[in-house]
Amino acid sequence: MINFLIKLLLIALILFTPVAFGAMEIWALSLMELAILFIVILWAVQTGIVRLLASETSSDFASGDPCLSGRRARFLIPMVLLALFLLLILFQTVSLPSGILNILSPRTLALRSALSLEAPASSFPLSLSPFLTQIEFFKWLTLAGLFVFLLGWTPLEQSDRTKKQLLVVVMTAGVLESLYGMFEFFSGHRHILNVGAETLVSAATGTFINRNYFAGYLLMAIPLSMGFLFSREAARTDRYGGWRHWLSSLDGKTLLIGFCVIVMILGLLFSASRMGILSLLLSFSLIILFFRGSRKGGAFSKGSILILGLAILWAAWIGLDAVINRFFTASEDFKGRWEFWVNTFQIYRDFPIFGSGLGTFFQVFPMYRSDHIMGLVTHAENDFLQLLSETGTLGTGLLAILFFILLWKILSGIRALAHGEPARYIAIGGLVGILALMLHSLVERNIQVPANAFLYTFVFALVLKISTAKADSKRDALIAKSGNQ
Repeated sequence: MINFLIKLLLIALILFTPVAFGAMEIWALSLMELAILFIVILWAVQTGIVRLLASETSSDFASGDPCLSGRRARFLIPMVLLALFLLLILFQTVSLPSGILNILSPRTLALRSALSLEAPASSFPLSLSPFLTQIEFFKWLTLAGLFVFLLGWTPLEQSDRTKKQLLVVVMTAGVLESLYGMFEFFSGHRHILNVGAETLVSAATGTFINRNYFAGYLLMAIPLSMGFLFSREAARTDRYGGWRHWLSSLDGKTLLIGFCVIVMILGLLFSASRMGILSLLLSFSLIILFFRGSRKGGAFSKGSILILGLAILWAAWIGLDAVINRFFTASEDFKGRWEFWVNTFQIYRDFPIFGSGLGTFFQVFPMYRSDHIMGLVTHAENDFLQLLSETGTLGTGLLAILFFILLWKILSGIRALAHGEPARYIAIGGLVGILALMLHSLVERNIQVPANAFLYTFVFALVLKISTAKADSKRDALIAKSGNQ
């Protein structure tokens, strides 16, 4: 019953976060955080009940489950790194004596002293805006809790039905966003839900307030859906009967999933997000290479080429003039982004170790912006450079080490999966989506968008769970065998 309730909440979150303007509004972000907190509490209660019942029925449980201990040890270092990062962000909000602050971050003390009306001997936090840092801290804390929960949630590993249902929901969210975005753009209605947005809806944006946020969401949903599609095909025993046999044997569900992927590709193309389109093409290059058949001589995936080709032909038939024209202005926009990056790097030079405080870019950037930069600047157009300026070398270094450790675990797990195993396709598709979003984030804000951050966390945990499942099962078998002996 608890697992069923948790699954319903996950489904609701997957559907809600993109619809609520990408959960950018504070009320939507708060609802997302409360729902995740409720899920974690339910999971903790369920885990406690299971342990209590197991301890009453098994005297050996008191000594601990060796299989469970082995799985915990597998993610011990990543969890420690994640905890250290969260502690660092919390440390940024703690008031420190001016003498200590002068040692840790002299620039922070200089700015604080210049802006404060208090005595020079007062204590100040490392963050230049502790309130904004606290908001970001709770967002990161809830997403970290979601990540840990997904790694420990048993149905995500043992129930293929639960995995398929969640994958279908992610695909459904992407399709609905794409259809709505294209409808608003081509119909001339130009609204985002109930808000009139004539200037914002110059392309397909779904219910997001920015075309690039919408493209970032689809960059994760499309490869994951491709993995789901090919996992269904891999489960068939008669899939090697040739092209004619393959086409004639396709069932309605497979055709529907393929059509959904084509619709999402259309949505991304008509978003006119230049880096989003380039990231999609690179994603499909990897998919075409790694989704090839397990037969000898299968150098690439013909099915992936077919799906991408049909989507591009359909988009060309509708008209890609507005999309193509945006690529001719890429050099001018890159110059503007370069200025943002240079100014953001100056922030990092002044706050090299601890940063200016997570979430403080909006407050700090006006002091570093070039004179010819006009308008309100809310982000650095580069997630990683902004993170470096806000958390310094220490915070960014912790996350970088964490990412590469988990990436190594994923790649090792995928290599251990058989070439035609269905789970392999889902894992590769999810990993490609993760890498595509990160590539897009080099020139845009994506991971900071709560809806994208939520889906990124979900896909990352799912891929990690799938890719390490086989290694965990082998380890459990060895532990059980040694225990019996």
